[in-house]
Amino acid sequence: MRSYAAVDLGASSGRVMVGRVGPDSLELTEAHRFPNRPVRTSEGLRWDVLGLYAGVLDGLRAAGQVDSVGIDSWAVDYGLLDADGALLGNPVHYRDSRTEGVAEKVWATVPAEELYAETGLQYAPFNTLYQLTAARHSAQLAYAERLLLIPDLLTYWLTGEQGTELTNASTTQLVDPRTRDWSYDIASRLGIDLGLFAPLRRPGDPAGLLRAGVLEETGLTGPVPVTAVGSHDTASAVAAVPADGERFAYICTGTWSLAGLELDAPVLTEESRAANFTNELGLDGTVRYLRNIMGLWLLQECVRAWGGPELGPLLLEAGQVPALRSVVDAGDAAFLAPGRMPERIAEACRASGQPVPVSPAEVTRCILDSLALAHRRAIDEAQRLADGPVDVVHVVGGGTRNALLCQLTADACGLPVVAGPAEAAALGNVLVQARTHGLVGDLGDGRRLLTRTQPLTRYEPRGDAARWREAEARLTGG
Repeated sequence: MRSYAAVDLGASSGRVMVGRVGPDSLELTEAHRFPNRPVRTSEGLRWDVLGLYAGVLDGLRAAGQVDSVGIDSWAVDYGLLDADGALLGNPVHYRDSRTEGVAEKVWATVPAEELYAETGLQYAPFNTLYQLTAARHSAQLAYAERLLLIPDLLTYWLTGEQGTELTNASTTQLVDPRTRDWSYDIASRLGIDLGLFAPLRRPGDPAGLLRAGVLEETGLTGPVPVTAVGSHDTASAVAAVPADGERFAYICTGTWSLAGLELDAPVLTEESRAANFTNELGLDGTVRYLRNIMGLWLLQECVRAWGGPELGPLLLEAGQVPALRSVVDAGDAAFLAPGRMPERIAEACRASGQPVPVSPAEVTRCILDSLALAHRRAIDEAQRLADGPVDVVHVVGGGTRNALLCQLTADACGLPVVAGPAEAAALGNVLVQARTHGLVGDLGDGRRLLTRTQPLTRYEPRGDAARWREAEARLTGG
Protein backbone atom coordinates (compact mmCIF):
# COMPACT_ATOMS: atom_id res chain seq x y z
CA MET A 1 0.00 0.00 0.00
CA ARG A 2 1.15 3.52 -0.80
CA SER A 3 -0.42 6.78 0.42
CA TYR A 4 -1.16 9.85 -1.68
CA ALA A 5 -2.39 13.27 -0.64
CA ALA A 6 -5.01 14.66 -3.01
CA VAL A 7 -5.55 18.40 -2.60
CA ASP A 8 -8.98 19.03 -4.14
CA LEU A 9 -10.15 22.65 -4.21
CA GLY A 10 -13.74 23.48 -5.07
CA ALA A 11 -15.50 26.79 -5.43
CA SER A 12 -16.99 26.61 -1.92
CA SER A 13 -14.55 24.39 0.01
CA GLY A 14 -11.19 22.70 -0.15
CA ARG A 15 -10.14 19.34 1.15
CA VAL A 16 -7.04 17.24 1.53
CA MET A 17 -7.85 13.57 1.05
CA VAL A 18 -5.54 10.62 1.59
CA GLY A 19 -5.76 7.76 -0.87
CA ARG A 20 -4.25 4.41 0.04
CA VAL A 21 -3.70 2.25 -2.99
CA GLY A 22 -2.66 -1.38 -3.26
CA PRO A 23 -2.73 -3.95 -6.06
CA ASP A 24 -6.50 -4.42 -5.69
CA SER A 25 -7.52 -1.84 -3.13
CA LEU A 26 -8.31 1.86 -3.03
CA GLU A 27 -9.31 3.61 0.18
CA LEU A 28 -9.99 7.33 0.52
CA THR A 29 -10.19 9.23 3.80
CA GLU A 30 -10.56 12.91 4.56
CA ALA A 31 -7.61 14.46 6.37
CA HIS A 32 -8.81 18.06 6.45
CA ARG A 33 -11.63 20.17 5.01
CA PHE A 34 -11.67 23.94 4.98
CA PRO A 35 -13.92 26.67 3.59
CA ASN A 36 -13.24 28.59 0.39
CA ARG A 37 -14.80 32.00 0.98
CA PRO A 38 -14.32 34.54 -1.80
CA VAL A 39 -14.01 38.12 -0.63
CA ARG A 40 -15.66 41.16 -2.20
CA THR A 41 -13.35 44.17 -2.02
CA SER A 42 -13.65 47.64 -3.49
CA GLU A 43 -11.91 46.20 -6.57
CA GLY A 44 -14.36 43.35 -7.06
CA LEU A 45 -14.71 39.66 -6.19
CA ARG A 46 -11.43 37.96 -5.24
CA TRP A 47 -10.23 34.54 -4.07
CA ASP A 48 -8.59 34.28 -0.66
CA VAL A 49 -5.76 32.25 -2.10
CA LEU A 50 -3.53 32.69 0.97
CA GLY A 51 -6.29 31.20 3.11
CA LEU A 52 -6.50 28.28 0.68
CA TYR A 53 -2.75 27.73 0.86
CA ALA A 54 -2.92 27.73 4.66
CA GLY A 55 -5.69 25.11 4.41
CA VAL A 56 -3.48 22.99 2.15
CA LEU A 57 -0.61 23.14 4.66
CA ASP A 58 -2.96 22.23 7.51
CA GLY A 59 -4.25 19.34 5.42
CA LEU A 60 -0.80 18.00 4.63
CA ARG A 61 0.06 18.17 8.31
CA ALA A 62 -3.10 16.18 9.14
CA ALA A 63 -2.48 13.69 6.33
CA GLY A 64 0.80 12.48 7.76
CA GLN A 65 3.57 10.90 5.73
CA VAL A 66 2.63 10.36 2.09
CA ASP A 67 4.40 9.13 -1.02
CA SER A 68 3.25 11.99 -3.24
CA VAL A 69 1.01 15.08 -3.40
CA GLY A 70 -1.28 16.18 -6.24
CA ILE A 71 -3.43 19.31 -6.60
CA ASP A 72 -6.62 19.90 -8.57
CA SER A 73 -9.00 22.85 -8.53
CA TRP A 74 -11.60 24.75 -10.51
CA ALA A 75 -10.50 26.12 -13.88
CA VAL A 76 -9.81 29.43 -15.70
CA ASP A 77 -8.61 31.59 -12.76
CA TYR A 78 -4.96 32.51 -12.18
CA GLY A 79 -2.42 34.41 -10.14
CA LEU A 80 0.15 36.83 -11.54
CA LEU A 81 3.75 36.86 -10.30
CA ASP A 82 6.38 39.56 -10.60
CA ALA A 83 10.02 39.04 -11.58
CA ASP A 84 10.84 37.93 -8.03
CA GLY A 85 8.06 35.33 -8.02
CA ALA A 86 5.86 37.36 -5.65
CA LEU A 87 2.08 37.32 -6.09
CA LEU A 88 0.66 40.52 -7.57
CA GLY A 89 -2.65 40.81 -5.73
CA ASN A 90 -5.37 38.29 -4.95
CA PRO A 91 -6.59 36.27 -7.95
CA VAL A 92 -9.81 37.55 -9.50
CA HIS A 93 -12.88 35.33 -9.09
CA TYR A 94 -14.44 34.07 -12.32
CA ARG A 95 -17.81 35.42 -11.15
CA ASP A 96 -16.39 38.96 -11.01
CA SER A 97 -18.09 41.41 -13.36
CA ARG A 98 -14.93 42.57 -15.15
CA THR A 99 -15.55 40.36 -18.18
CA GLU A 100 -19.00 41.75 -18.96
CA GLY A 101 -19.06 42.79 -22.61
CA VAL A 102 -15.48 41.62 -23.23
CA ALA A 103 -16.39 38.72 -25.51
CA GLU A 104 -17.78 41.08 -28.14
CA LYS A 105 -14.45 42.93 -28.20
CA VAL A 106 -12.59 39.65 -28.71
CA TRP A 107 -14.96 38.54 -31.47
CA ALA A 108 -14.34 41.81 -33.31
CA THR A 109 -10.77 40.59 -33.82
CA VAL A 110 -11.33 36.83 -33.95
CA PRO A 111 -14.93 35.94 -34.85
CA ALA A 112 -16.60 33.48 -32.52
CA GLU A 113 -16.75 30.86 -35.28
CA GLU A 114 -12.98 31.03 -35.84
CA LEU A 115 -12.25 31.01 -32.13
CA TYR A 116 -14.25 27.81 -31.67
CA ALA A 117 -12.77 26.13 -34.73
CA GLU A 118 -9.26 26.73 -33.33
CA THR A 119 -9.79 26.12 -29.59
CA GLY A 120 -13.00 24.09 -29.35
CA LEU A 121 -14.03 25.88 -26.17
CA GLN A 122 -17.61 26.84 -25.45
CA TYR A 123 -18.46 30.45 -24.81
CA ALA A 124 -18.32 31.32 -21.14
CA PRO A 125 -17.78 34.95 -20.12
CA PHE A 126 -15.14 33.96 -17.58
CA ASN A 127 -12.78 31.98 -19.85
CA THR A 128 -9.17 32.95 -19.17
CA LEU A 129 -8.88 34.51 -22.63
CA TYR A 130 -11.64 37.00 -21.77
CA GLN A 131 -10.16 37.63 -18.31
CA LEU A 132 -6.80 38.51 -19.85
CA THR A 133 -8.46 40.78 -22.38
CA ALA A 134 -10.32 42.55 -19.56
CA ALA A 135 -7.03 42.97 -17.66
CA ARG A 136 -5.04 44.17 -20.68
CA HIS A 137 -4.38 47.70 -19.36
CA SER A 138 -4.10 46.82 -15.67
CA ALA A 139 -0.98 47.63 -13.68
CA GLN A 140 -0.77 44.04 -12.40
CA LEU A 141 -0.63 42.54 -15.88
CA ALA A 142 1.90 45.18 -16.96
CA TYR A 143 4.27 44.15 -14.14
CA ALA A 144 3.59 40.41 -14.41
CA GLU A 145 6.37 38.07 -15.48
CA ARG A 146 4.44 34.83 -14.95
CA LEU A 147 0.84 33.64 -14.95
CA LEU A 148 0.00 30.47 -13.01
CA LEU A 149 -3.41 28.82 -12.94
CA ILE A 150 -4.65 28.21 -9.40
CA PRO A 151 -3.38 24.62 -8.87
CA ASP A 152 -0.08 25.52 -10.52
CA LEU A 153 0.25 28.55 -8.23
CA LEU A 154 -0.18 26.40 -5.13
CA THR A 155 2.23 23.82 -6.55
CA TYR A 156 4.77 26.61 -7.05
CA TRP A 157 4.44 27.69 -3.42
CA LEU A 158 4.92 24.08 -2.31
CA THR A 159 7.90 23.27 -4.54
CA GLY A 160 9.37 26.47 -5.99
CA GLU A 161 8.89 25.04 -9.50
CA GLN A 162 6.59 26.48 -12.17
CA GLY A 163 4.52 24.67 -14.78
CA THR A 164 1.15 24.78 -16.54
CA GLU A 165 -0.77 21.53 -16.38
CA LEU A 166 -2.46 20.69 -19.68
CA THR A 167 -6.01 19.72 -18.67
CA ASN A 168 -6.43 23.04 -16.90
CA ALA A 169 -4.63 24.96 -19.64
CA SER A 170 -7.23 23.63 -22.08
CA THR A 171 -9.89 25.71 -20.30
CA THR A 172 -8.10 28.99 -21.04
CA GLN A 173 -9.34 29.09 -24.67
CA LEU A 174 -5.71 29.37 -25.71
CA VAL A 175 -5.04 25.68 -26.47
CA ASP A 176 -5.63 23.77 -29.72
CA PRO A 177 -7.35 20.50 -28.70
CA ARG A 178 -6.06 18.76 -31.84
CA THR A 179 -2.38 19.42 -31.20
CA ARG A 180 -2.75 19.55 -27.38
CA ASP A 181 -0.47 22.60 -27.46
CA TRP A 182 -0.93 26.37 -27.34
CA SER A 183 -2.88 28.05 -30.11
CA TYR A 184 -0.15 30.51 -31.07
CA ASP A 185 -2.21 32.10 -33.84
CA ILE A 186 -5.15 32.96 -31.57
CA ALA A 187 -2.88 34.36 -28.87
CA SER A 188 -0.94 36.46 -31.38
CA ARG A 189 -4.04 37.94 -32.98
CA LEU A 190 -5.43 38.91 -29.57
CA GLY A 191 -2.17 40.31 -28.23
CA ILE A 192 -1.83 37.70 -25.48
CA ASP A 193 1.77 36.88 -24.54
CA LEU A 194 2.03 33.10 -24.16
CA GLY A 195 5.44 33.71 -22.61
CA LEU A 196 3.55 34.55 -19.42
CA PHE A 197 2.70 30.86 -19.07
CA ALA A 198 5.12 28.33 -17.63
CA PRO A 199 5.97 25.25 -19.74
CA LEU A 200 3.16 22.74 -20.20
CA ARG A 201 3.02 19.65 -18.01
CA ARG A 202 0.97 16.50 -18.55
CA PRO A 203 -0.81 14.43 -15.89
CA GLY A 204 1.79 12.18 -14.30
CA ASP A 205 4.72 14.55 -14.90
CA PRO A 206 6.90 15.43 -11.89
CA ALA A 207 6.18 18.89 -10.47
CA GLY A 208 8.99 19.18 -7.94
CA LEU A 209 9.65 18.26 -4.31
CA LEU A 210 8.16 19.86 -1.21
CA ARG A 211 10.44 22.72 -0.13
CA ALA A 212 12.33 22.47 3.14
CA GLY A 213 10.09 25.17 4.64
CA VAL A 214 6.97 23.21 3.70
CA LEU A 215 8.40 20.03 5.22
CA GLU A 216 9.09 21.93 8.44
CA GLU A 217 5.62 23.49 8.43
CA THR A 218 3.80 20.19 7.86
CA GLY A 219 6.05 17.82 9.81
CA LEU A 220 6.61 15.61 6.77
CA THR A 221 9.91 13.88 6.09
CA GLY A 222 11.39 14.52 2.68
CA PRO A 223 11.79 13.97 -0.08
CA VAL A 224 8.06 14.20 -0.91
CA PRO A 225 7.36 14.63 -4.63
CA VAL A 226 4.48 16.65 -6.04
CA THR A 227 2.96 15.00 -9.11
CA ALA A 228 1.05 16.82 -11.82
CA VAL A 229 -2.44 15.30 -11.96
CA GLY A 230 -5.48 16.26 -14.00
CA SER A 231 -5.35 19.60 -12.25
CA HIS A 232 -8.71 20.74 -13.59
CA ASP A 233 -11.01 19.08 -11.07
CA THR A 234 -13.37 17.98 -13.84
CA ALA A 235 -10.51 16.18 -15.60
CA SER A 236 -9.77 14.30 -12.40
CA ALA A 237 -13.46 13.61 -11.79
CA VAL A 238 -14.00 12.20 -15.29
CA ALA A 239 -10.93 10.00 -14.83
CA ALA A 240 -12.74 8.54 -11.81
CA VAL A 241 -15.94 7.64 -13.69
CA PRO A 242 -16.33 3.93 -12.80
CA ALA A 243 -17.20 2.78 -16.32
CA ASP A 244 -16.03 -0.61 -17.54
CA GLY A 245 -16.29 -0.87 -21.31
CA GLU A 246 -19.65 0.89 -21.39
CA ARG A 247 -20.96 3.44 -23.83
CA PHE A 248 -21.45 6.09 -21.18
CA ALA A 249 -22.22 9.71 -20.57
CA TYR A 250 -21.08 11.46 -17.42
CA ILE A 251 -22.30 14.29 -15.24
CA CYS A 252 -19.82 15.80 -12.79
CA THR A 253 -22.03 17.40 -10.18
CA GLY A 254 -21.24 20.06 -7.63
CA THR A 255 -21.32 23.82 -7.82
CA TRP A 256 -21.45 23.19 -11.57
CA SER A 257 -22.89 20.31 -13.55
CA LEU A 258 -20.60 19.24 -16.39
CA ALA A 259 -22.51 16.87 -18.65
CA GLY A 260 -21.14 15.15 -21.70
CA LEU A 261 -19.11 12.37 -23.30
CA GLU A 262 -15.50 11.19 -23.35
CA LEU A 263 -14.14 11.23 -26.90
CA ASP A 264 -10.93 10.42 -28.76
CA ALA A 265 -11.03 13.64 -30.82
CA PRO A 266 -12.66 17.08 -30.53
CA VAL A 267 -15.90 18.06 -32.26
CA LEU A 268 -15.25 21.45 -33.85
CA THR A 269 -18.31 21.87 -36.05
CA GLU A 270 -20.34 25.06 -36.25
CA GLU A 271 -23.35 23.11 -34.97
CA SER A 272 -21.36 22.12 -31.90
CA ARG A 273 -20.39 25.74 -31.29
CA ALA A 274 -24.00 26.88 -31.62
CA ALA A 275 -24.99 24.26 -29.03
CA ASN A 276 -22.26 25.64 -26.73
CA PHE A 277 -20.34 22.41 -26.17
CA THR A 278 -16.74 22.52 -25.09
CA ASN A 279 -13.74 20.33 -25.94
CA GLU A 280 -11.49 20.18 -22.89
CA LEU A 281 -8.54 17.83 -22.60
CA GLY A 282 -8.53 14.76 -20.38
CA LEU A 283 -6.18 11.95 -19.46
CA ASP A 284 -4.53 9.62 -21.95
CA GLY A 285 -5.32 11.68 -25.03
CA THR A 286 -9.05 11.92 -24.35
CA VAL A 287 -11.33 14.91 -24.91
CA ARG A 288 -14.04 15.94 -22.46
CA TYR A 289 -16.89 16.95 -24.73
CA LEU A 290 -19.35 18.62 -22.40
CA ARG A 291 -21.63 21.49 -21.58
CA ASN A 292 -21.44 23.64 -18.45
CA ILE A 293 -24.69 23.84 -16.49
CA MET A 294 -25.16 26.05 -13.43
CA GLY A 295 -25.45 23.01 -11.17
CA LEU A 296 -26.07 23.00 -7.44
CA TRP A 297 -24.83 26.60 -7.29
CA LEU A 298 -28.51 27.51 -7.74
CA LEU A 299 -29.49 25.59 -4.61
CA GLN A 300 -26.40 26.66 -2.65
CA GLU A 301 -27.24 30.32 -3.23
CA CYS A 302 -30.88 29.78 -2.25
CA VAL A 303 -29.90 27.97 0.94
CA ARG A 304 -27.58 30.87 1.76
CA ALA A 305 -30.40 33.36 1.15
CA TRP A 306 -32.73 31.34 3.40
CA GLY A 307 -30.28 31.41 6.31
CA GLY A 308 -28.83 27.92 5.94
CA PRO A 309 -31.65 25.43 6.59
CA GLU A 310 -30.72 21.74 6.81
CA LEU A 311 -30.57 20.21 3.35
CA GLY A 312 -31.97 16.78 4.28
CA PRO A 313 -35.42 17.92 5.43
CA LEU A 314 -35.56 20.46 2.59
CA LEU A 315 -35.01 17.73 -0.01
CA LEU A 316 -37.66 15.53 1.62
CA GLU A 317 -40.15 18.38 1.37
CA ALA A 318 -39.12 19.07 -2.22
CA GLY A 319 -39.81 15.44 -3.04
CA GLN A 320 -43.46 15.99 -2.10
CA VAL A 321 -43.90 19.00 -4.40
CA PRO A 322 -45.60 18.18 -7.75
CA ALA A 323 -43.04 17.42 -10.43
CA LEU A 324 -42.23 19.79 -13.30
CA ARG A 325 -44.66 22.45 -12.11
CA SER A 326 -42.11 25.15 -12.99
CA VAL A 327 -38.70 24.94 -14.64
CA VAL A 328 -35.98 27.43 -15.57
CA ASP A 329 -33.02 27.24 -17.94
CA ALA A 330 -30.23 25.99 -15.67
CA GLY A 331 -27.66 27.02 -18.28
CA ASP A 332 -28.74 30.66 -18.38
CA ALA A 333 -25.91 33.10 -17.61
CA ALA A 334 -28.52 35.20 -15.77
CA PHE A 335 -27.92 32.90 -12.79
CA LEU A 336 -24.12 33.24 -12.82
CA ALA A 337 -23.69 36.06 -10.30
CA PRO A 338 -24.31 35.56 -6.57
CA GLY A 339 -27.23 37.08 -4.68
CA ARG A 340 -31.05 37.10 -4.71
CA MET A 341 -31.24 33.62 -6.22
CA PRO A 342 -34.77 32.71 -4.96
CA GLU A 343 -36.12 35.98 -6.35
CA ARG A 344 -34.32 35.54 -9.67
CA ILE A 345 -35.73 32.03 -10.09
CA ALA A 346 -39.21 33.34 -9.28
CA GLU A 347 -38.77 36.15 -11.82
CA ALA A 348 -37.72 33.67 -14.52
CA CYS A 349 -40.80 31.51 -13.86
CA ARG A 350 -43.07 34.57 -13.92
CA ALA A 351 -41.55 35.80 -17.19
CA SER A 352 -42.19 32.43 -18.87
CA GLY A 353 -45.81 32.31 -17.67
CA GLN A 354 -45.30 29.40 -15.26
CA PRO A 355 -46.49 29.10 -11.65
CA VAL A 356 -44.12 31.03 -9.39
CA PRO A 357 -42.49 28.88 -6.67
CA VAL A 358 -42.83 30.52 -3.27
CA SER A 359 -41.76 28.21 -0.44
CA PRO A 360 -38.19 26.89 -0.09
CA ALA A 361 -39.46 23.40 -0.95
CA GLU A 362 -41.12 24.67 -4.15
CA VAL A 363 -38.03 26.60 -5.22
CA THR A 364 -35.84 23.56 -4.46
CA ARG A 365 -38.05 21.30 -6.56
CA CYS A 366 -37.95 23.82 -9.39
CA ILE A 367 -34.14 23.82 -9.24
CA LEU A 368 -33.81 20.03 -9.21
CA ASP A 369 -36.35 19.52 -12.00
CA SER A 370 -34.54 22.20 -14.01
CA LEU A 371 -31.13 20.60 -13.47
CA ALA A 372 -32.45 17.18 -14.51
CA LEU A 373 -33.97 18.77 -17.62
CA ALA A 374 -30.66 20.48 -18.44
CA HIS A 375 -28.83 17.16 -17.94
CA ARG A 376 -31.27 15.51 -20.38
CA ARG A 377 -30.81 18.22 -22.98
CA ALA A 378 -27.00 18.16 -22.76
CA ILE A 379 -26.69 14.37 -23.00
CA ASP A 380 -29.18 14.11 -25.86
CA GLU A 381 -27.37 16.81 -27.84
CA ALA A 382 -23.90 15.44 -27.09
CA GLN A 383 -24.90 12.04 -28.46
CA ARG A 384 -26.26 13.62 -31.61
CA LEU A 385 -23.40 16.05 -32.24
CA ALA A 386 -20.63 13.53 -31.53
CA ASP A 387 -22.47 10.56 -33.04
CA GLY A 388 -21.91 8.69 -29.80
CA PRO A 389 -24.92 6.78 -28.44
CA VAL A 390 -24.79 5.85 -24.76
CA ASP A 391 -26.42 3.19 -22.60
CA VAL A 392 -25.86 4.60 -19.12
CA VAL A 393 -25.23 7.91 -17.37
CA HIS A 394 -22.56 8.07 -14.65
CA VAL A 395 -23.10 10.79 -12.06
CA VAL A 396 -20.02 11.62 -9.97
CA GLY A 397 -19.21 14.32 -7.43
CA GLY A 398 -21.13 15.91 -4.60
CA GLY A 399 -24.50 15.63 -6.33
CA THR A 400 -24.40 11.84 -5.93
CA ARG A 401 -25.49 12.43 -2.33
CA ASN A 402 -28.70 14.03 -3.63
CA ALA A 403 -30.85 10.96 -4.33
CA LEU A 404 -33.74 13.05 -5.63
CA LEU A 405 -31.54 14.74 -8.24
CA CYS A 406 -30.08 11.40 -9.33
CA GLN A 407 -33.53 9.82 -9.74
CA LEU A 408 -34.87 12.86 -11.60
CA THR A 409 -31.85 12.71 -13.93
CA ALA A 410 -32.58 9.04 -14.70
CA ASP A 411 -36.24 9.89 -15.32
CA ALA A 412 -35.40 12.85 -17.55
CA CYS A 413 -32.72 11.06 -19.60
CA GLY A 414 -34.65 7.81 -19.89
CA LEU A 415 -31.42 6.00 -19.04
CA PRO A 416 -30.05 4.21 -15.98
CA VAL A 417 -27.97 6.44 -13.72
CA VAL A 418 -25.04 5.04 -11.75
CA ALA A 419 -24.21 7.44 -8.93
CA GLY A 420 -20.79 7.52 -7.32
CA PRO A 421 -18.16 8.10 -6.27
CA ALA A 422 -18.89 11.36 -4.46
CA GLU A 423 -15.23 12.33 -4.12
CA ALA A 424 -14.49 11.64 -7.77
CA ALA A 425 -12.02 14.49 -8.28
CA ALA A 426 -9.90 13.38 -5.32
CA LEU A 427 -9.99 9.76 -6.49
CA GLY A 428 -8.95 10.71 -10.02
CA ASN A 429 -6.16 12.78 -8.49
CA VAL A 430 -5.00 9.76 -6.44
CA LEU A 431 -5.15 7.39 -9.42
CA VAL A 432 -2.76 9.54 -11.47
CA GLN A 433 -0.30 9.60 -8.58
CA ALA A 434 -0.60 5.84 -8.15
CA ARG A 435 0.19 5.36 -11.83
CA THR A 436 3.57 6.99 -11.31
CA HIS A 437 4.41 4.16 -8.89
CA GLY A 438 3.10 1.43 -11.17
CA LEU A 439 0.19 0.54 -8.89
CA VAL A 440 -2.42 1.35 -11.54
CA GLY A 441 -2.22 0.92 -15.30
CA ASP A 442 -4.10 2.92 -17.90
CA LEU A 443 -7.35 4.82 -17.59
CA GLY A 444 -9.41 1.65 -17.99
CA ASP A 445 -7.47 -0.14 -15.25
CA GLY A 446 -8.11 2.71 -12.84
CA ARG A 447 -11.81 2.72 -13.62
CA ARG A 448 -12.10 -1.02 -13.07
CA LEU A 449 -10.38 -0.59 -9.70
CA LEU A 450 -12.96 2.06 -8.79
CA THR A 451 -15.83 -0.20 -9.84
CA ARG A 452 -14.53 -2.93 -7.53
CA THR A 453 -13.78 -0.72 -4.53
CA GLN A 454 -16.22 2.22 -4.42
CA PRO A 455 -19.89 2.20 -3.34
CA LEU A 456 -22.21 2.90 -6.28
CA THR A 457 -25.99 3.35 -6.48
CA ARG A 458 -28.08 2.60 -9.56
CA TYR A 459 -31.27 4.50 -10.44
CA GLU A 460 -33.60 3.16 -13.12
CA PRO A 461 -35.71 5.59 -15.16
CA ARG A 462 -39.38 5.80 -14.27
CA GLY A 463 -42.44 7.83 -15.20
CA ASP A 464 -43.61 9.29 -18.48
CA ALA A 465 -40.96 10.73 -20.82
CA ALA A 466 -43.61 12.92 -22.45
CA ARG A 467 -43.77 15.09 -19.32
CA TRP A 468 -40.09 15.98 -19.74
CA ARG A 469 -40.60 16.80 -23.41
CA GLU A 470 -43.48 19.09 -22.47
CA ALA A 471 -41.35 20.82 -19.82
CA GLU A 472 -38.59 21.30 -22.39
CA ALA A 473 -41.07 22.86 -24.79
CA ARG A 474 -42.01 25.42 -22.13
CA LEU A 475 -38.42 26.68 -22.09
CA THR A 476 -37.77 26.55 -25.81
CA GLY A 477 -41.19 27.56 -27.07
CA GLY A 478 -41.21 24.40 -29.17
